[in-house]
Amino acid sequence: MTDGRDTWSRSYYRNTTGNELRSVLTLMEPGGRTVEVRCTVGAQDEPGLCETPRHPSLADVDAYTAVAEYAGRGPVEEAPLLLRAGSHRAWPASR
Repeated sequence: MTDGRDTWSRSYYRNTTGNELRSVLTLMEPGGRTVEVRCTVGAQDEPGLCETPRHPSLADVDAYTAVAEYAGRGPVEEAPLLLRAGSHRAWPASR
């Protein structure tokens, strides 16, 4: 996401599992820097929100990539991964 000179990532997830979930949201910036945020998504019908802090943009928004992962609670090796979603760039138009 961008607003003025700032760039950040945001994800929403409606948790209808009946159990609390954990989320990891990663924003990969130009030059190899990453920002990772861990969030908890409560067991509710309303979408939960997870977002990285805003940072001054280093390049055009197309130079950034974001990945959101949602998993059940418990030890990482035992918790089921429920969703992994990533941003992507649009393919260039054919000439």
